[in-house]
Amino acid sequence: MKNRIRELREEKGMTQEQLGELVGTSRQAINAIETEKFEPSIWLAYDISQIFGCPIEEVFLFEESQRKSRADSSRRERNGIKKYSVL
Repeated sequence: MKNRIRELREEKGMTQEQLGELVGTSRQAINAIETEKFEPSIWLAYDISQIFGCPIEEVFLFEESQRKSRADSSRRERNGIKKYSVL
């Protein structure tokens, strides 16, 4: 899922480590979220949005991302749908 964490964090002059401390997670977790390698729980996403004083929808952009969510792939597997792509 795309997000604006890095942009908002840098506007506040905050490091990944500082943001992690404020929301109770590690610098590595913040980095993984910023780079779309990890999708946060709804509670962590909410806490991050509160730090920036923004609605969650302004921090996390719920549009299609290059990286598909685990829920999407799980739904396809559960429904017996196999999707193959040719690069």
